[in-house]
Amino acid sequence: MSGFEFDMVVRGGTLATAAEVFEADIGIRDGVIAALGRNLPRGAEEVSARGLIVTPGGLDPHCHIEELGQDGTAQEESFASGSAAALAGGTTSFICFLPQWKGHSLADSAPGYAARAEQSRADYSFHQIITDPTPEVLQKEVPALVARGIRSLKVFLTYDPLRLTDAEFLDVLATARRLGAFVTVHCENFDAIGWRINALLKAGLTDPLQHAWSRPPVVEREATHRAIALAELVDQPIQVFHVSCEEAAAEIARGKARGLKVWGETCPQYLTLSHEDLTGPDFAGAKAVCSPALREKAENARVWRRIQDGTLDIVSSDHCGFSFATAKRAAGSSSYGTGAAVQRPDGMPAFNAIPNGVPGIETRLPVLFSEGVSKGRIDLPTFVRLSSANAARLFGLGGRKGSLAPGADADLVLWDPDRETTIAQERLHHAIDYTPWEGFAVKGWPVVTLRRGEVAVREGEVLAAPGSGRFLPRGPYDLVKPAGRVPDGFDAAGME
Repeated sequence: MSGFEFDMVVRGGTLATAAEVFEADIGIRDGVIAALGRNLPRGAEEVSARGLIVTPGGLDPHCHIEELGQDGTAQEESFASGSAAALAGGTTSFICFLPQWKGHSLADSAPGYAARAEQSRADYSFHQIITDPTPEVLQKEVPALVARGIRSLKVFLTYDPLRLTDAEFLDVLATARRLGAFVTVHCENFDAIGWRINALLKAGLTDPLQHAWSRPPVVEREATHRAIALAELVDQPIQVFHVSCEEAAAEIARGKARGLKVWGETCPQYLTLSHEDLTGPDFAGAKAVCSPALREKAENARVWRRIQDGTLDIVSSDHCGFSFATAKRAAGSSSYGTGAAVQRPDGMPAFNAIPNGVPGIETRLPVLFSEGVSKGRIDLPTFVRLSSANAARLFGLGGRKGSLAPGADADLVLWDPDRETTIAQERLHHAIDYTPWEGFAVKGWPVVTLRRGEVAVREGEVLAAPGSGRFLPRGPYDLVKPAGRVPDGFDAAGME
């Protein structure tokens, strides 16, 4: 850096933080933001942001990438491809999932997964899925995991073979409380869904739309209420993943009003897609099958309102892509399907055998910017909170990610707020063979992405090399400490 105060200066942009919007230059040194100000000295490299909006790099706290199945095979979205897509869409770091399978230890469930992640181009961390909370897992493996900096646990209240009973869920909550870990929850009622699936299949109703019929809002609302109640019993902070409807969001709002440490997340699919996307010729509705299911179109506006009132704190992608070709031949093989496989007369699988999940790690931020900022539903600071800052705080990365303050990693996205683009599969970087947002018009697009002070993407060209991302260990942090609302007899029962 001989003769220069900064390695790079991003000059003349409109900076948007979680709190304010202002004009300034950003001086970067050793991959970290070193200074903000007007007319900073020249850097060894200069990046013009004039006419552009500069936000912190996105943090996607919920995505499934190269996840290992029970048979040891990996999902087709690799860390190299998934991270390229993330960076191209303005996401510079993400948190994905270490699996556990019933009857297996944590280590035996994901052999080599951390090594696979080393091919990421973006920075990354992990949640640990818990499906078999044995004493060995909770007393030995989870403490070792937390010591490595993996400080969040994921539980499912539906899906075989992933779901936990209420008693098992309580054991996980108590373990997290003891270790200072965070718990995230997929909230749907397993038995209610199974009952609905059986009735629909018996009636010969097998189309992708019936996936939504099999898991209406009430099954999400009930499980959300139950998860919050059990977390309240243990005094353990939780986040409810991928909230799809007002009914579930209202349960979170009630918990917040009682002073509970409960947070809610939603995804772009619940802000823009609907039952209409589950229909169409040639089995096209399979492209939009995800869980919780898409809702009636009017529900999009209700979820937006819960973003606007602060009930929902984060917009993640829940990127969990299976190519359309895979969905058409699934025949119940996916762990994210539910119930016995049924083959339709046209050779396609019934709705309950379609792998659940949509690809969205690249489109998450452009869709949120366009539908939120460009259409006036949210302002720029709210966009920053939803896309990075809140997730950084909630998952122990505050001060390092999601911020434009000195000392934070120089993860930046330069947005052209006026660029109008139509999303097309052919221009995306993920490994999946479709996008549910094909033909979706957006206003506002990321034109440059910086990851730790290096240009990772410029005008859609991914420059970051596989393996250049870094693992993000997470230490103790105050936000997920218990709220101190311990029920009578809690300590006496030996739960501390």
